[in-house]
Amino acid sequence: MRSDDLDYELPEDRIATDPAEPRDAARLMIVWRRSGRVEHHTVADIPRLDGVINADDLLILNRTSVLPALFFGVRAATGGAVQGIYLRSPEAGCWHVMLETRGRLNPGETVRLEPEGELDLIRDLGGGQWQARLQGSHETLEFLRRIGSPPLPPYIRRRRRRMGRAEVIGADADRYNTVFACEPGSVAAPTAALHFTQRLLDEIEAKGVGRATLTLHIGPGTFAPIRAEELQDHTMHEEWMTVPARTARALARTRRDGGRIIPVGTTCVRALESLPDSILRKPQDVCRTTDLFIRPGPDAPPLRFADALMTNFHLPRSTLLALVATLPDVGIDKLKRWYRIAIDEGYRFYSYGDAMLLL
Repeated sequence: MRSDDLDYELPEDRIATDPAEPRDAARLMIVWRRSGRVEHHTVADIPRLDGVINADDLLILNRTSVLPALFFGVRAATGGAVQGIYLRSPEAGCWHVMLETRGRLNPGETVRLEPEGELDLIRDLGGGQWQARLQGSHETLEFLRRIGSPPLPPYIRRRRRRMGRAEVIGADADRYNTVFACEPGSVAAPTAALHFTQRLLDEIEAKGVGRATLTLHIGPGTFAPIRAEELQDHTMHEEWMTVPARTARALARTRRDGGRIIPVGTTCVRALESLPDSILRKPQDVCRTTDLFIRPGPDAPPLRFADALMTNFHLPRSTLLALVATLPDVGIDKLKRWYRIAIDEGYRFYSYGDAMLLL
């Protein structure tokens, strides 16, 4: 499959710059894959819709929490502005970061962080990423909370800037995280789950629907477009995942009882499909990295743990769009037709946008 098969046209005014208020007021396009029937609701309607979720179904949620990873600084040597995204700390005091600035950065340079701190650049890792040393004895998460901001996707910050607004506002720290986020480590949100309130989760649970969690820390590659002409030539980014044994047992129980496994978001699908084939027979904790690229094609294995999927509307040429097209009775041509319906119906797209539920 060619990457340009994942292209589609989206009017700029369909890009959401702010989330729905309240969270579950977001619109929800429900697609019945086999019949092609399309319905229009809100996320809050889910517990009251016949056949949408049933007793013995299992929702899978990603508990990752978005770090305040966006930071700003200046080059000590030139005074030039630097924008950075913290990615991870392989060891204490060592940061892997993604940096943007005019001109070329060099090993040995120092970036003075605002409002405090300094980063010494050690090694160019390629693709705008650097290994750096944070001066001083700072605990990373607490330090990021002092200097950092939510790393909203570039297209949101860019559009807000064109609208004459601040790129990041105080409310983003809460709204760019789910209500159940508790494992810090992501630089992007599991956006389909942003629509859930605790009240909605309680209403769903009252119907006898199960709930299980996992963690997949989302890296910057989630926004990276597929540049290779053929999908199979795209190099997928690695992300850290943890699936506890209790979630594996819930998967096995759902299969035994005839319920559906419904991941909320593509990150949950990636984590589940990265599990070993033996996981239902031998439930266990799984902690590892995954670079699994789920894409359509004649050699694509069937999805084992996605009987339905709740997801947002994704960027063209993205690995997320390719993943959604892999679901049975979907495919990229049908998916783009459904996206056209969503555009015509005024749905809002991307991270702060509305949702679709593929049943």
